[in-house]
Amino acid sequence: MPPFRATVEESGGEIRSLGNVALLPLRQTTKGSDRGPAPSTQGEDIVDQSLNLFKANILFKQFEMETDVDRVLVYVTLYTIECLKRLQKCSNQEQAMRDMYTAALESFHLPGEAGFPLNAFYTKPKAGEVEELKKYLTQLRQETGARLAMKVFDRALAPEGGPSKWWTCFAKRKFLNVSLSQNF
Repeated sequence: MPPFRATVEESGGEIRSLGNVALLPLRQTTKGSDRGPAPSTQGEDIVDQSLNLFKANILFKQFEMETDVDRVLVYVTLYTIECLKRLQKCSNQEQAMRDMYTAALESFHLPGEAGFPLNAFYTKPKAGEVEELKKYLTQLRQETGARLAMKVFDRALAPEGGPSKWWTCFAKRKFLNVSLSQNF
């Protein structure tokens, strides 16, 4: 059975890419996430789809990246695992939101840099695209962290107020046998 893929498409046809990472529209729900290059949307975006497909895709050890959108889906999935590692240590939603905001703004490796785990699948961005890609990935990280914190601390899944075990149980798993960072 093949992994699940995102079905996000930009209204207007062609999707712009930075390196070979698709620049997709984002539904901006957090403060500061509107300061990046991603266009705004009101509908379902790549973060929503990545979080919805996370529990199914995390079980795969292989993922054939066919499009630039797949590369964004894989990056968000890997970042979701890093977020879950932090969220399982948080005691409430407010602390989780602060921690996710901090994590999104921390230094991270871009495709093409030595510390990036999937350089074989991502191309190094052109010199003029590096800063824009960094801003876009920061936007993705902010939105992913904030929306994931809302899901992990959903009262329906964790009535006692702590993180939901139905999400945090995936913190120890590896997607594609790689990790975005060694800090967690």
